[in-house]
Amino acid sequence: MLITDQVLAIDAAEAGAAIVRSHYGSSLTRIDKTGGDFATSADLDAEKAIVDILRAARPDDVVLGEESGRTGPAGNGRMWLVDPLCGTLNFAVRNMLVSVNVALRAGARVAVAASADPFTEELFWTDGDAAYVRSGGSDERLVPSAGSGLVDVNLDPPFPNRDVFLAARMLADDGFIERFRPRVVSTTLAVAWVAAGRRAAYVTDGDLSDSVHFAAGIAICQAAGCVVTGIDGQPLHTGAGGLVVAADEETHAALLALIRNQRAGV
Repeated sequence: MLITDQVLAIDAAEAGAAIVRSHYGSSLTRIDKTGGDFATSADLDAEKAIVDILRAARPDDVVLGEESGRTGPAGNGRMWLVDPLCGTLNFAVRNMLVSVNVALRAGARVAVAASADPFTEELFWTDGDAAYVRSGGSDERLVPSAGSGLVDVNLDPPFPNRDVFLAARMLADDGFIERFRPRVVSTTLAVAWVAAGRRAAYVTDGDLSDSVHFAAGIAICQAAGCVVTGIDGQPLHTGAGGLVVAADEETHAALLALIRNQRAGV
């Protein structure tokens, strides 16, 4: 029987999460990359497990992995985006705030996606129409909420728009301080938390087109009904780029106003 894309995404993400869990607390081989970034043996082993599952089921699809790069034939318009361990630095210092992300872009649209938390064993997923969290074998529909007032802000470089937007400056804005409370989780698990109502919003700079880190979380948020744009309010992957994901229009508008405050001061 042919496995569906959604089931495949879930199976692959859960397989990667199991590998990440198995490596936790062990002695990790470190593989240095550019700009001070690095991977570990957990990243590599989790990615291999995920890619092996995708390759076996979809040999004609492209797979873009954070560690192994782009592999497979081109031409059918389908590409799997694989982030085997989002939050490597967290994991390397035995912090459990990490995620495993798998998404399928079919044409211009991310059709299905899964983001797994290896330690709570929750799995956030979307079939492209709605978004859910799976825990203990049961699925619950995701419902965004801005009630917490918590906003996750990515403070990691690069900062391509630093002349007109810098997350650290936004955190010092009196308007932000009066309305929101910042959080810095340093993993895109926090993007899925917006869809789940555990965060009011998430903000980051950068070019996120075909990002293995963000594709799954963005798709989950869109399917859950979050407001999703670039940092300038433009459609995603246009204009200045970046990402503002908010639980509702009011929160989104407030964050865009704070971002515009920075532009006004340039």
